[in-house]
Amino acid sequence: MQQKKWLGTLLLAFSFLITTQAQSSEIVINKVAGEKEQLVVDILSLVLSKSDTAATVRQRSEGLPQSRLVEEIKLGNVDLMWAGVDPTLESELLPVRIPILKGLLGHRIFTIKAENQARFDDITTLDELKQLKAGQGTVWGDTQILKNAGIPVITTLKYSNLFLMLEGERFDYFPRAIHEPWSEIEERPELNLAVEKKLMLVYPFAMYFFVAKDNQALHDKLYQGFEMAIADGSFDELFFSNQLIKDALSKTNIKNRTVIKIANPAMHPDTPIDRKEFWLDATRL
Repeated sequence: MQQKKWLGTLLLAFSFLITTQAQSSEIVINKVAGEKEQLVVDILSLVLSKSDTAATVRQRSEGLPQSRLVEEIKLGNVDLMWAGVDPTLESELLPVRIPILKGLLGHRIFTIKAENQARFDDITTLDELKQLKAGQGTVWGDTQILKNAGIPVITTLKYSNLFLMLEGERFDYFPRAIHEPWSEIEERPELNLAVEKKLMLVYPFAMYFFVAKDNQALHDKLYQGFEMAIADGSFDELFFSNQLIKDALSKTNIKNRTVIKIANPAMHPDTPIDRKEFWLDATRL
């Protein structure tokens, strides 16, 4: 009898341990919208598969804006988020300093009103680009980069508003990473939008995973998984075989675009610029 009681207690403790481990390996993220965010989730899953085979990813049932998401991570209700870097975000959360999309976010082409291509045809310099207004999200990391370069910027808190504002000519162009505008335009056939054909704005910029300041364990798990995936080639294989990336590199016609480069004075000194395997130089593709 005593032996059965002891065995039952042991099994209960073992069950509790397994349950606790399973819970601790569940990574809660924001609700994912669209294929460009799905690519980030695929990268997250790959990274976790290298450093924690028991880890699972669970999406929230409802999406949160970035400002609210930061607070939910601080409270422990969400485990991580991804975003373009900016000093405020880097002070509030702990960044995993490996660019999720190889710095692709710093290669920008423009969504414009289809009939306005002629406004851009003769632009070859930053000073000429400054004569037009860009549209951006208020809290996006690259908004301040454009402002620091002297580019006039009109902002809004809601991402979806930017397409309506562009169509309504509140600003002249919406800078997007080269993998972003194609699907965004296709999803809004009621708006008369197109990808601008001649220009590409380039600046150093990364999107990182961010975790809570006190979640060093998850930070290290992500960093180590990233290093392993880069070293064994599985990260590049996933990235360059993704249809969204393949289509973007093909459609963008980078070699025939005029490149306008601007600085990123807000870049953190710990940005791993010297790790060339972390970054994509789309101008050399």
